[in-house]
Order: sequence, then C-alpha cells, then structure tokens
Amino acid sequence: MAFSFPWTGLVTLAAVIIYGWTGIRVARARARYKIAPPAVTGDPNFERTFRVQANTGEQIVQFLPCLWLFAMSFGDLWAAAIGVVWPIGRILYVVGYSRAAEKRGPGFFLTVLPTLALAIGAIFGIAQRLL
Repeated sequence: MAFSFPWTGLVTLAAVIIYGWTGIRVARARARYKIAPPAVTGDPNFERTFRVQANTGEQIVQFLPCLWLFAMSFGDLWAAAIGVVWPIGRILYVVGYSRAAEKRGPGFFLTVLPTLALAIGAIFGIAQRLL
C-alpha cells in the first residue's frame, strides 16, 4: 500500500525533530547551568530553555492530531501547507523565548494559528462525513 500523505508526514517529522531538539537543549542547559534533575528552577536562562521544551510538548499534542485529521478530511497538500507554519513558528518561539520571555509572542502566534485552523477544518471535515 502506498503512503498517501507524504507532505503531512514530512511536516510531522519536522515537528518531532524540533521537539527532540528542544529536549537536547534542556539537557545541555542542565549541564551548563548545573541544574540537576528533577530541579526545574535556578538560572533564568535554564528556566526559559526548560519552558520552551515543556510548552512545545504541550503544543505538539494538540497540533499533530489536528494535522492528521485535517489531512484525512481535505488532503495531504492542504494539511501540509497549513501545518508547515507550525515548525517555523516553533523555531521562532525557541529563538525568541531563549533571548527573553517577552520575545516569544510571534513564534507562539505562528504555532497556535495553524493548530486552530487545522482543528476547525478537522471539525468541519468530520462533521461533513457524519451528516
């Protein structure tokens, strides 16, 4: 059976890689700032790095199901075209928040917006098939 969703798969891999990258950043920050597990407080630079990873985890569990439900409802290319904004937004979020908490806004917006669009589309797609 051929894989019908290569573009959605690619966006999914990008999201997972970014999430893994944020985890690696936390491990490195723990070593750099000497914050032993399970502690999550200490140096503000570590705390921002930790929050980036935690928030990315919170966001990815919303994004991925919406991405795939949208893809199944409206197609691979449409889902990927909307979904590709999420990894871009996450990278901007990591860069901004790492510098200062006040700089996380644009990246956060570019993460929430595609998730919301995909969720709304998925709801309509599912409702259309149920009715």
